Amino acid sequence: MAVGRKEENMAVEIVKPRIDKRDYRRIVLQNNLEILLISDPETDKCAASMNVCVGAFSDPEGLEGLAHFLEHMLFYASEKYPVEDSYSKYITENGGSTNAFTSSEDTNYYFEVNADGFEEALDRFAQFFIKPLMSADATTREIKAVDSEHQKNLLSDPWRMNQLQKHLSVENHPYHKFSTGSWDTLEVRPKDRGIDTRQELLKFYSENYSANLMHLVVYSKDSLDKVEQLVRGKFQDIRNIDRNQIHFTGQPCTTEHLQILVRAVPIKQGHKLKIIWPITPGIHHYKEGPCRYLGHLIGHEGEGSLFYVLKKLGWATSLSAGESDWTNEFSFFKVAIDLTDAGQDHFEDIMGLLFKYIHLLQHAGASKWIFEELSAICETAFHYQDKIRPSDYVVNVAMNMQHYPPEDWLVASSLPSKFNPSVIQSFLNELNPDNVRIFWESTKFEGNTSMTEPWYGTAYSMEKVGGDSIKWMEHAPSEELHLPAPNVFVPTDLSLKPVFEKTKVPILLRKSPYSRLWYKPDTAFSSPKAYVMIDFSCPYCGHSPEAEVLTEIFTRLLMDYLNEYAYNAQVAGLYYDISKTNSGFQLTLFGYNDKLRVLLEAVVEKIAKFEVKPDRFSVIKELVTKQYQNFKFQQPYQQVMYYCSLLLKDKTWPWNEELEVLPNLKVDDLVKFYPLLLARSFMECYVAGNVEQAEAESMIQLIEDVFFKGPQPISKPLFASQHLTNRVVNLERGVNYFYAVEGLNPSDENSALVHYIQVHQDDFMLNVKLQLFALIAKQPAFHQLRSVEQLGYITVLMQRSDSGVHGVQFIVQSTAKDPKYIDSRVELFLKMFESKLYEMTTDEFKNNVNSLIDMKLEKHKNLREESRFYWREISDGTLKFDRRDREIDALKQLTQKELTDFFDEYIKVGVPRKKALSVRVYGSSHSSQFQAHKNEQIEPNAVQIEEIFSFRRSRPLYSSFKGGLGHVRL
Repeated sequence: MAVGRKEENMAVEIVKPRIDKRDYRRIVLQNNLEILLISDPETDKCAASMNVCVGAFSDPEGLEGLAHFLEHMLFYASEKYPVEDSYSKYITENGGSTNAFTSSEDTNYYFEVNADGFEEALDRFAQFFIKPLMSADATTREIKAVDSEHQKNLLSDPWRMNQLQKHLSVENHPYHKFSTGSWDTLEVRPKDRGIDTRQELLKFYSENYSANLMHLVVYSKDSLDKVEQLVRGKFQDIRNIDRNQIHFTGQPCTTEHLQILVRAVPIKQGHKLKIIWPITPGIHHYKEGPCRYLGHLIGHEGEGSLFYVLKKLGWATSLSAGESDWTNEFSFFKVAIDLTDAGQDHFEDIMGLLFKYIHLLQHAGASKWIFEELSAICETAFHYQDKIRPSDYVVNVAMNMQHYPPEDWLVASSLPSKFNPSVIQSFLNELNPDNVRIFWESTKFEGNTSMTEPWYGTAYSMEKVGGDSIKWMEHAPSEELHLPAPNVFVPTDLSLKPVFEKTKVPILLRKSPYSRLWYKPDTAFSSPKAYVMIDFSCPYCGHSPEAEVLTEIFTRLLMDYLNEYAYNAQVAGLYYDISKTNSGFQLTLFGYNDKLRVLLEAVVEKIAKFEVKPDRFSVIKELVTKQYQNFKFQQPYQQVMYYCSLLLKDKTWPWNEELEVLPNLKVDDLVKFYPLLLARSFMECYVAGNVEQAEAESMIQLIEDVFFKGPQPISKPLFASQHLTNRVVNLERGVNYFYAVEGLNPSDENSALVHYIQVHQDDFMLNVKLQLFALIAKQPAFHQLRSVEQLGYITVLMQRSDSGVHGVQFIVQSTAKDPKYIDSRVELFLKMFESKLYEMTTDEFKNNVNSLIDMKLEKHKNLREESRFYWREISDGTLKFDRRDREIDALKQLTQKELTDFFDEYIKVGVPRKKALSVRVYGSSHSSQFQAHKNEQIEPNAVQIEEIFSFRRSRPLYSSFKGGLGHVRL
């Protein structure tokens, strides 16, 4: 079949959001490459994404992971830019980031970069698809990186269960495949069969990477005409072999794989139920939105919903529903339920209730008012969507281009607009017992399984279940299930409030003994949204592990109690969260401001009138206990980060102590604790967005009246001595501290290291010196430690900030080498980097400074991003709202010698003023090294930390920015 030429000059009006000021243009090059150009004069970052319509489904037999491996290899070098890793180095040094991912039928490459560096970045990016170099040496090294990525996923339940679902499908269908790749699939097995992986890699690229199978999105600051000229010049040389679009026809599940009940043993504690049906792909009816409609109802959490009933019975803690794993040829509809221990014992009842609800939907027929309400919510969400990172935006659009006509590239499936009852009914009919696949995960199945999934080693058993759901439905509890009532939180007033004072930064609007209110009106986004943060500082919260855990249960119970009422708010685009902090708890509301006050009043009332319901206490306590128990299954790199924080942050409790106190906590403990928690408190408040000053003040006055006023106030103001502080351990100069410990999960072979260098407490000039060092060293560190030495897939150099105390850290996770060895390689890298820093030319120095300035000039893209930036200043207590401007001023004064002097004083290996801390977690593959290293003589200037809390008590602390701010004036 001949491949048709794409219509080059087809005039298309691309549907875009009402508030979107960007310009769009579709073009097709002579090589049949289809491109969407986006012009955004307001952007600070430019971006591009190339989506290649070839993915893991195209892996040759016996070379599992080849498409993913190719994705890795294209980053190395090209004929035009032959220096290895020069592309990633250029992107990083120009304030950008780059990445890629491989899915079933696509491989997507993307980057974003400062506007000044965009043209060259785009040229380097284009070479991926014109003449990449894939040297034999790089090929061997990068197979190790792919294997390290796979090792990272081996003990991850989502990866394991996803592969189990694939395993139980038609063997010769590509859905069945293992797609990540490993040393075994890309090196050992091919070599045993006399296959040269590199030759297969080159062949795969040559046969599949054709311009007609690619879609490019380019996001630029320039006009459409200018960016079109740029793009035509850089991408016209991509080969077009008119490769047929690959279609994988046929269904992955036949009758053999339907009506099955699979019991599987997860790694983590807990029970999950996934009910899955193969369905017609929703993409064929994307304007009718049948899957969105059914997902909305089956996944609803309001009164009368399936989840509402399961929760009331104490059987479930979460439920979600919707389409997943879809292609143009096949798709699945999934209902995922997190079960309680009690729910685990009521499998048949839960299945009965699910089919009862589906039966209710079938009997009721498609509801026009529900569809129209959902359609209105979706339309508001589309037209008032926040701007996001350009790299995220171009990826989303590039992924849409092959599935939707050009006019709907931005819309995709997000705007269901055609009510078609028969289409909804036909999809609903597919959710039947004859068609079902049930995956039931629980650690209770351990020792009672008979089969093992080959790639991840997941233990499971499988049995056939009859297609007759009547039995389940008959025995299900006679709870009243019904359709949701109209959503009272759907916004109706989307008008913008007048802003009389265009303040660039938050202002202290109001201050009392009970609270302080920071206010920032929307002067940048013209969006009908608001962001409200109320931080309750409660000294009693952190005085013991018991108090910490009780505060956690308290906040979880509040979320639990509010759920059926406030769920509608979230559906309508108004989000809320109540969560524990180190100093109390925090209430966050974000979304359309129209009904925000209504939700705020409901939440505040629930906090003020808090009561402990014994049945819900038991459920939440069980949930929290499992989360603490599952801490040991965290990735080793997460464990080293945890230990590092525990070593550095004062007044923090270890997870094992909190787990130890949990079993003994009773309802009565929380009943007694709640009044003590709120007995004395202070509220730090931030209100931003489409809210007038008087409204902001009124909100905080309301909360003060509820908690602090009246004849018997719930709370009293803090005493001067009670204002909480953020204190951080001040490491000793000239000492290399290290803390070594075995990994918490004996089954995990991965080890990890964090090598932390503590530098200073917040100071603009020192800040920018540290930031500039991190910018310059980031990519060389990644290249040396990951690409060259292949220490591990997770390898990163990044800044670290603890309550205004700044430093830099190397994080590496590895099965290849033990943490002490990796530590030595980090120090060797720093020695190698010295010469690069000293030999840097004046132009290179200036370019790096300018890149960092450009990054600081980058505007906030949306209200949430802006609010989080300012809230960080408030929560740390630094209150330097003009931080970016002040740091830009410091950068403009910085000399090259000052940067090298900074390195020599704070970072360089062995210097007397350096403060370093290494945290080493040893995985099971390095347990012998752990024992051996324990008995080795400690090097000069090194101090081994034997016990975390003795160490913490022995060290002085930095002063706290927070807690001494009672004297800030209005």
